[in-house]
Amino acid sequence: MTEVLFYHLQNMSLENVLPPLLEKSLERGWRVVVQSTSPERADALDAHLWTYRDDSFLPHATWRAGDAADQPIVLAIEEGNPNRANVRFLVDNAALPADAAAYERMVLLFNGDDTDALAAARGAWTECKSRGFDVTYWQADERGRWQRRDQR
Repeated sequence: MTEVLFYHLQNMSLENVLPPLLEKSLERGWRVVVQSTSPERADALDAHLWTYRDDSFLPHATWRAGDAADQPIVLAIEEGNPNRANVRFLVDNAALPADAAAYERMVLLFNGDDTDALAAARGAWTECKSRGFDVTYWQADERGRWQRRDQR
């Protein structure tokens, strides 16, 4: 059964939250697709993942790369699974893919300060529940640590 985690970003940016979540995914041996909604946004995330920390980077490529199939993380803007990922991150209000059930885990990160993002997340929550996925809701505490909250 596909597990879908909803991460409610409040007073924090995707650029700060995404890299540690991707690092944890790689530590677990998972392959990942990160789906955003525009080439410009994917390019910005691509640049950020190379430079977000002085002492580290996340090995990745965009869907345009000739060796995308060999990469542990692929940044994409459309459906598809170029690197045979078992985890898919959805950012910037990217819609659930038609093949969502093919993933072990989907991670939907949404901006809690954006009414459109909240509406999209609520719609995705309803869709995931209707498809029988195991859904959980996560919110950061005052120290920035993710806590599972009661289902909404």
